Amino acid sequence: MSDLRDPHTDLHSDQGALAGEHPGRAADPVVKVHDLAWLEFEKPDLARAERFARDFGFAVALREADELHLRGREPSAPCVVVRRGRRSRFVGTAFRVAERDDVARLAAATGARVARLPESLGGVCVDLRDPGGGLVRVVCDPLQLTALPDQRPLPINAGRHVARINAAQRPPREPAAVQRLGHVVLQRTAFRRTLDWYLKMLGLLVSDFLFFAGQRERGPVMAFIRCDRGATPADHHTLALTLGPSNRYVHSAYQVADLDALAAGGEYLADHGYRRSWGIGRHIQGSQIFDYWRDPDGFLVEHYTDGDLFDASLEPGWAPMSASGLAQWGPPATRDFLGLKPGRDAIAELGALLGALAADNEFDVGRLRGLIKVARS
Repeated sequence: MSDLRDPHTDLHSDQGALAGEHPGRAADPVVKVHDLAWLEFEKPDLARAERFARDFGFAVALREADELHLRGREPSAPCVVVRRGRRSRFVGTAFRVAERDDVARLAAATGARVARLPESLGGVCVDLRDPGGGLVRVVCDPLQLTALPDQRPLPINAGRHVARINAAQRPPREPAAVQRLGHVVLQRTAFRRTLDWYLKMLGLLVSDFLFFAGQRERGPVMAFIRCDRGATPADHHTLALTLGPSNRYVHSAYQVADLDALAAGGEYLADHGYRRSWGIGRHIQGSQIFDYWRDPDGFLVEHYTDGDLFDASLEPGWAPMSASGLAQWGPPATRDFLGLKPGRDAIAELGALLGALAADNEFDVGRLRGLIKVARS
């Protein structure tokens, strides 16, 4: 009977907090953000960025000499804002609140000022910095783009539930139409301080914590964080934070219609010479079916579908972090996805690691040992 044991039993975040562990929420947050609004990047070659964006499945909302706005099919603000810069870099994250009073409340609590956004985006904002130095732009009333025609999920014959008769299944090999921005993952050297800042300032809730094996008493090293919409379900994570030797962007994720759109869109990307980082598989935390790609500037981006939705009543899960625990099924996590593939980025991260060990932050030798165990798992 032991051979029939589910190998994922110990990997799922189905155990709750122990006494005295992080509650995963702030008692009295300043505001409660409603969702991600967009991500901001700088890139030197906007024509190349646009080609990849269209192949990945974005629509273009604005194209000017020095600015590119990418959107999904749902009615919303752009998903991604790209401005021309001397080098490729991630600039920051924009979150949306429902009321202008929330923007004013954040400004009063932080000493920042309320500003108008450019006409191309609309609305007002307050610009903050998280403890890792990352730009956090909180916006209200941005321009609302009208919905675009979307890829419809294919009718599926599932067991005795028959939805398709006298018709073959032929998903077109075309870009997977991005519906919306789902989440962003950031690495921080001061993980706990950054986590508490987002929970306090933006009213976010932790869905799942991960900890290094054998180091649970030191606290979590990764948090999957959702918006607090009360009884209305929200994505399992809108933001994820992980402890590491540098403060950087890890990846961002964009929802598509279904598995066929994701898989056929991946074939389209491969046909056009782009590099898959990891996939296709299904995650554990969040349950999304995923497929990761590198854009021409080296940024990691994800197509996903079928993710979990939680309301505010659910308490955080806790689980050990491991490379094999990143997916329920699919190929093993690649060295590229884990940041271990030799190259410029890996060398930069190694340099950051040496600097982090000499600095006063949460990434110390014990945490380095835990991270090495994760990579070897």
